Amino acid sequence: MRGFIANTDYEWFTFLRAMEPPVDEVNFWRPGADTGFKALRPGEPLLFKLKVPYNAIGGFGYFAHYSKLPVSMAWEVYGQANGAPTFPAIRERLLRFRNRFDMETDARQDFWIGCILINQPAFFADDDWVRMPDEWSSNTGQGKGYDLASGEGRRIWMECLARGAAGRNRDSWLSPDLSGVAEQSPFGAPTEIRPRLGQRSFRVAVLDSYGRRCAVTSERTLPALEAAHIRDYQDLPSHSINNGILFRADIHKLFDAGYVTVTPEHRFEVSRRIKEEFENGRQYYALHGTEIRLPENPANRPAVEALWWHNEQRYLG
Repeated sequence: MRGFIANTDYEWFTFLRAMEPPVDEVNFWRPGADTGFKALRPGEPLLFKLKVPYNAIGGFGYFAHYSKLPVSMAWEVYGQANGAPTFPAIRERLLRFRNRFDMETDARQDFWIGCILINQPAFFADDDWVRMPDEWSSNTGQGKGYDLASGEGRRIWMECLARGAAGRNRDSWLSPDLSGVAEQSPFGAPTEIRPRLGQRSFRVAVLDSYGRRCAVTSERTLPALEAAHIRDYQDLPSHSINNGILFRADIHKLFDAGYVTVTPEHRFEVSRRIKEEFENGRQYYALHGTEIRLPENPANRPAVEALWWHNEQRYLG
């Protein structure tokens, strides 16, 4: 199993460490969105390496998803979990970094940033920081990958797990509700576990899995798109992409209220109740019976059992 030791902004780190209640999802942002992030698979750990003069590992979390978002949407979705108290504060900090790296930015524009979405972060107290790898170079850019099963990678990962577990209830730390690879003995080999998305990461992951287009209308105006849960998430142990569909905001509201549904055959259906109750709905009835757009990845397509649940328990018919 791999891990990635990432150079981390101290201001981001200390702000999130101080949050009460502790935050369970964070945006480990990059000031530019030109490059992706392929160093980790979902569920693998990202370790927070504090920059000079600290030069220590101050915590870790589990990689959930990478996306490119306008800074306004990153704030809308993650809020203070971006590591700043207000939208103007995070925008000013990003502009400062972009200027440092000579990224052309109109201060008035809604520029795009890279978002490395991290679940279940742990932030260590100063006295618990973990020593850096012996071979770490001061010229390392954004970070470096390590094998967590051997050598320095294993030493660091075992120390991180021990410090993380010390700060939580043991049963909670090993609960299946926690993302990533935490389910292991400090004396055993790292074991990868399928990651569980939080509410914020779910929204972004569904957005990307549908190619940023409404499954029914193909609308692609980003502020108008919303990730809908098919089955009520309160009834489920976790958020998962196959319990989501990307809709235009108005269709999302109708879906949640039961005025529209998607059949297990992936057909969009519109209830007669719209016309009966509102004497309207022509634009929705024009879509009745159409096949929805599906994610390219079959694993992300709507779960049949979730669609049956919505048809039987929520749809007004």
